[in-house]
Amino acid sequence: MFPDFSLSEKYQETYPGVGFGLTLISGCREAVKPEGFAPYRKKCLRKMRKRETLAQITQRIEMYDTFFQNFDYACPLTRHLKRTVNSGFPLYSLFVDAHFMAEMCAGILVAVTDADTFDGGLMLDVAETGETCNGMGGRLFTMKPNEIVLRDEKEIVCVLCQGADEKTRVQKSTTNVLFYAYAVPGIDNEHLEHGLTIAAETLSEFGGGSIEGVHVAV
Repeated sequence: MFPDFSLSEKYQETYPGVGFGLTLISGCREAVKPEGFAPYRKKCLRKMRKRETLAQITQRIEMYDTFFQNFDYACPLTRHLKRTVNSGFPLYSLFVDAHFMAEMCAGILVAVTDADTFDGGLMLDVAETGETCNGMGGRLFTMKPNEIVLRDEKEIVCVLCQGADEKTRVQKSTTNVLFYAYAVPGIDNEHLEHGLTIAAETLSEFGGGSIEGVHVAV
């Protein structure tokens, strides 16, 4: 079931017109190197490395990097892009690989999560200064003014510039995968939809999942 989602009034006032996208793929199977995945990855990589496409992807990632710098954080997309151009997509597991491919092929920031671990509906919000949450790997995240956060009905589950929590991490046992994508000022919604579609179609083809929709909210 696709999760309920909303944009808070504070988010819309602080970041007017800046979108957020989600896609749910149900009934997936996690896998490492599924049959046919290697040539599929190579085909996507060739498209991504084309000069004009790569220039546009680089430009979008620079927008994310500028946004992150405003909060004194380094944007991981910059490092990932350099590695992908030089060495290709990393190979971990199907769920994580689909996430990286979505990011690099569309030039956007994407998270991959276990849809069954959220407590209730989701809301994109702006955190209160000094608000905290538990990040992946036991890290404690402390919010700065105007940081963008994703909440479920219990707690913050992801901070745009700092990362996701441990609760929603995908596992080998995960069967319902939710990808979500943040925009920042200057990123058009079509790029969110493009990246999430890549992630969804990859899991559908190689993980046997059913795409429950790709939604972008503004």
